Amino acid sequence: MKRYFLLCFFTLMSVVASASLLIAATGDVQRGFPTPGTCSTGLAWDGRQFWLADLKTDSLYAINPENGKVTQQLPAPTFRAVGLTWDGEQLWVTCGEEEKIFRFNPKTGIITRTLDSPATQPAGLAWDGKYLWLASKGDGKIHQISPEDGTTIRSVPAPSKSPQGLAFDGRYLWVSDRTTNRIYMMSPETGDVVLMFSAPAPYADGLAWDGKNLWNADFQSDSLYCLTIGDGNLYSHKDAKLETMEFTSELRNYGPGTVETLDFYLAIPQNLPSQEMLTEPVFSPPPADILTDQWGQKVAHFRFSSCPAGSQQKVVMKVPARLWDTRYFLFPEKVGGFDEIPADLRSRYLIDDEKFDLKNPIIQKAVKQAVGDEKNPYWIMRKIFRYINERMEYQLSGGWNTAPTVLDRGNGSCSEYTFVFLSMCRAAGLPARYAGAITVRGDDASIDDVFHRWAEVYLPNYGWIPVDPSGGDQASPEAQADFIGHIANRYLITTMGGGNSQYLGWNYNYETKWTAKGKCKIYVESIGEWNPIKGEAKSADTSPARGSKVCEP
Repeated sequence: MKRYFLLCFFTLMSVVASASLLIAATGDVQRGFPTPGTCSTGLAWDGRQFWLADLKTDSLYAINPENGKVTQQLPAPTFRAVGLTWDGEQLWVTCGEEEKIFRFNPKTGIITRTLDSPATQPAGLAWDGKYLWLASKGDGKIHQISPEDGTTIRSVPAPSKSPQGLAFDGRYLWVSDRTTNRIYMMSPETGDVVLMFSAPAPYADGLAWDGKNLWNADFQSDSLYCLTIGDGNLYSHKDAKLETMEFTSELRNYGPGTVETLDFYLAIPQNLPSQEMLTEPVFSPPPADILTDQWGQKVAHFRFSSCPAGSQQKVVMKVPARLWDTRYFLFPEKVGGFDEIPADLRSRYLIDDEKFDLKNPIIQKAVKQAVGDEKNPYWIMRKIFRYINERMEYQLSGGWNTAPTVLDRGNGSCSEYTFVFLSMCRAAGLPARYAGAITVRGDDASIDDVFHRWAEVYLPNYGWIPVDPSGGDQASPEAQADFIGHIANRYLITTMGGGNSQYLGWNYNYETKWTAKGKCKIYVESIGEWNPIKGEAKSADTSPARGSKVCEP
């Protein structure tokens, strides 16, 4: 019955995949087959067919890639075969029980070589044309080893703690992790995770590359999946969240003097790949005008006058929005060169500003150390990202110092990390800007009064890509990569800027300016309040905000 269900499922999936080919994204399932056993582990491709290990039957199965039929069944060379790869002539098999690696001739059934695993709890295997690669759950690393005697050539950190399956596509290593339920593409040179996506089923195990597609054997669903890689959409959406964000900015004048003029500026959010405005923002009171700064950022402007001691004035923007968890799929070799960056972007987003100080010796030296002779814009971005994270730590101490000052002292806030990143990217010739957002803090019904800012870089053939250098200051490759080309569904981006704005200054989300007659103690408070929208989103509530207006508009 289970096999019948799976066959029906894969038949339906093939029809759906064919109909939706144009909207597929990396990681989407193209087609699949039921596995011949119920405890599938290692997977390998020999150029004609797949080899699949199964723990329960202690067998290796040869599988036709066109129809999933078993063409051959052999006894496995070990009672716990957990990893498989093909070296062009024979199979290599990881033994999870004895912690050994066997070279196995499937034509004769003879073990032709035995190596000791360089680490405990060995798992997936891959062949790069010269060396073996071994995933180890014991030390959380991926080891490149000699097929002659098992000598470790080098080791890089695994993307996460439980690496399982392993495959090599000629350029990158692919790693599955059953704990995180993700599949990762990583650089074998640096261990950097370049992209990741959710596995097609709950227990991703064996991986194999057939020259075009990545295949995954899943232990729990007893299925073999063919996954789309590099085609279709540039990003994926998941976990849509419907929220109304009510942003309130308030000025209180404790006197004894009078605030003569008062100007509020609220950044207006727009539709972006990670967010959709369900209605136009509703303002209370109505703004005096809608402005656009030199970066193209729209701003609602409110003006008041004659605010006496003891008075308060607030403005409110209410925005219902749909927020997605949005992940970009970036392939470095598909990123265009610097000559493909539009001239208008270079002229706007490579300029210097007081926070960047591009010609400062500290910035110039840092760029040379980080970038070296790298020419690919993607890897320039990654090397700058790594350089900053190796030399800085997050510290919210107040104030926004210049990029050289922040980098030299080695700590900073999210804004200061962003200034350093923008400065180094621009000094390296890579256009960069910042994004500012209001954040869902834990519960969907919550408030935010500290906000968040990160960077965006322009990569030819991809466009503007989010990069959060402070969020990505993490230990594991997975956690670092989660802040490159990824926006969680907890951010409403209000602000896009390239530097000092004539309305918002260096601020984001809002700015408040005033003039005063006499001594005035002024306090400004700005808060974003989140309220989940139940069911389908309706038009925004246009009722006035609570509180009375004291100043004259």
